[in-house]
Amino acid sequence: MNPQVNLPHIVEEVEQAFADYEHALLIHDVPALDRWFWYDPQTVRYGVGEILLGGEAIRQYRQTCAPVHPSRKLHRTVVTTFGSDYATVSTEFTGEDSDKIGRQMQTWVRMDDEWRIVAAHVSLML
Repeated sequence: MNPQVNLPHIVEEVEQAFADYEHALLIHDVPALDRWFWYDPQTVRYGVGEILLGGEAIRQYRQTCAPVHPSRKLHRTVVTTFGSDYATVSTEFTGEDSDKIGRQMQTWVRMDDEWRIVAAHVSLML
């Protein structure tokens, strides 16, 4: 089976979910950030300086991590959807707190009619 790629209404849903996630990140809304991640032992988040395996590890990290710099700006965000329930979001980011370019990738899955991040990776260019 070949899923339909980038159905416009699905792309729009994921773009909105990602925008809501990014807003929560910028204002350091920890409960909202926790809600966006699938709370499951199989969820993975590789950060710039941490390896988080499982929803509980991600929640614990959020309780103590520093907020992202408010100057964070996204660049070249790409949303790719496959069918109605699976998507990837890739973006670059910059901010006044670093001269490095950041990269972020997320895998999103629709679960019970809500989009959740099941895997994420954040890194900085050397």
